[in-house]
Amino acid sequence: MNRLLVSLLSAFDALVAVAVGVVAALAPLTVLWAVALGGGADWSMLWPASVRLWQFGNLVPVQITLPQEYAVATGIAADALSFSVSLAPLAVAALIALFAARSGGRASTAGAGLTGVAASGVTVAVLAAVLAATAQTPFATVETWQAVLLPTLVFAVPALLGAVARAWRDGDDGPIDAVFVQLDRRGYAAAVSAGARGLAIAVTGFIAVGALLVGIATLARGGEIVSLFQAANVDVIGATALTVGQAAYLPTLIVWGGAFAAGPGFVLGAGSTVAASGTQLGVVPGIPVLGAIPPVTPPALLLVALLFVGAGFIAGFAARRRLPVGASASAAEPVTPRLIALAVVMVGGGLVVALLALLASGALGPGRLAEIGPPVGAVGLAFAVEVGIGTAIALFGPRSRRDHEAAEPEARGADSARAADTPWVE
Repeated sequence: MNRLLVSLLSAFDALVAVAVGVVAALAPLTVLWAVALGGGADWSMLWPASVRLWQFGNLVPVQITLPQEYAVATGIAADALSFSVSLAPLAVAALIALFAARSGGRASTAGAGLTGVAASGVTVAVLAAVLAATAQTPFATVETWQAVLLPTLVFAVPALLGAVARAWRDGDDGPIDAVFVQLDRRGYAAAVSAGARGLAIAVTGFIAVGALLVGIATLARGGEIVSLFQAANVDVIGATALTVGQAAYLPTLIVWGGAFAAGPGFVLGAGSTVAASGTQLGVVPGIPVLGAIPPVTPPALLLVALLFVGAGFIAGFAARRRLPVGASASAAEPVTPRLIALAVVMVGGGLVVALLALLASGALGPGRLAEIGPPVGAVGLAFAVEVGIGTAIALFGPRSRRDHEAAEPEARGADSARAADTPWVE
């Protein structure tokens, strides 16, 4: 397909993503304006609020500055009138990332992956700059460079990953094929592909375990959650807004659950700790979903980390089936490809989980609420070690004759199909 056409289609994808995001914030605010305020307030004030919500969903920190009259009415300290909110709802960024990855994959299929990613990234940057310039409010401010850079990264990075993944799998007659050929001549291409498959399974395991723990905690402490809902004493509109807001933070809670299972846990305010080794909670915000957090945790929950060892074993088993095998069941299996696959799963898994922990951390208010989320380095390291143990067992354990016969056709078939699609391979 013509590169110009690919660029236009990719730019249109980016335009749709931005437009849908802003409209998704503007529409409910308009309904609230019409129902709760009777249309008497100035509708134009909804535009800055909608843009701020879109920026916040794209990981842009927002600086809140409350008027002095608010301190007099509520009795809060004057130094708490200005604070940063940076704990973004990851559901918004996750949806944008999935859409962007599909857009990048389509551009790669059309034969111009990098061109499409560049066009979509520039489009998001321009639109983000326009939105930042047209949405000024003294009560919720953002740094202009963050308002432009972070939404661009939220779209462009997944788009690039989607383009590279599609080009690696199907070929692009370009730079990805060149890299593949060089690795394949050294016998490493299959190891990288196998490691990537294992990495995807390992990260999926982290998310699955986190979701499992969140679900169990919600069921076990459902009464506390309902009590906090009742204590909020909100009307139908307030209850709906509260429910939607909590749903937007569900991926954040899942990352917290994964961090808890890995061992380091997370903090819910300065001086607090929520971990399998022990929990120390101070004053918890009255958000209903936070009622799922148990006040105490038995040490036996440390065994939950074994689930990541199991996920690593499944990842290693799936990777090994893609690796080169000997000419016969008695032949020595190459060690270097297995080491490469192990490194991809361990290092890649640790980095991805550390990034998820970083995205699930931030500030949610003044004072002790400025520190919320998992410790980034500790969670990434713990997960890398746990999943690495399981992966190493699967990769370096003995292989039976039956496993050898099952793995050989799959590995050779994958290599042959990839080589057939790569005209550069000699």
